[in-house]
Amino acid sequence: QVLIDGQDMAEMNDKRRVKLRREKIGFTFQSNNLIPFLTAQENVEFMLRLNGKADKAGRVRSAEILSRLGLNDRLHSLPAQLSGGQQQRVAIARALIHNPSVVLADEPTASLDTERAFQVVETFANLIHENNRAGIIVTHDLRMCQFVDRVLQMQDGKLVRIYETKEEIMELARGTMKH
Repeated sequence: QVLIDGQDMAEMNDKRRVKLRREKIGFTFQSNNLIPFLTAQENVEFMLRLNGKADKAGRVRSAEILSRLGLNDRLHSLPAQLSGGQQQRVAIARALIHNPSVVLADEPTASLDTERAFQVVETFANLIHENNRAGIIVTHDLRMCQFVDRVLQMQDGKLVRIYETKEEIMELARGTMKH
């Protein structure tokens, strides 16, 4: 059973499920799926347009999120003018712009160097916490665990362990815990 804001997704028709995903869930994938003819800021604002909420406040918020992700000087750049890491950060901003209840991030740091990966995941975690939202990050990079509240370890498609205390999570991030 999957509940989003108290709504059971299994009980919804396709139209309602699409609306819920568009309004309540933010996605970022390994492949960033940016629209090539839109600028970084326009790509982020696209989610607001889909939800009928594109306005001046949305434009300000998109610039703010992009700035927090280190892209304040790239707002008007097209995806082809951005590095892979910059494109990934635009995709993360797009996932966060409409303040979804849940953000799903599949390897959000795959295109980033180590220093930028830490900055991005920390900013991502801060934005999630500041807005009292849920974030689910799928990653192979255990160093990113230090920014999360809980770790669910999967192996061969099965849940093998849950790390819930900060001490366990930090040991896992440092690589000192036996998995």
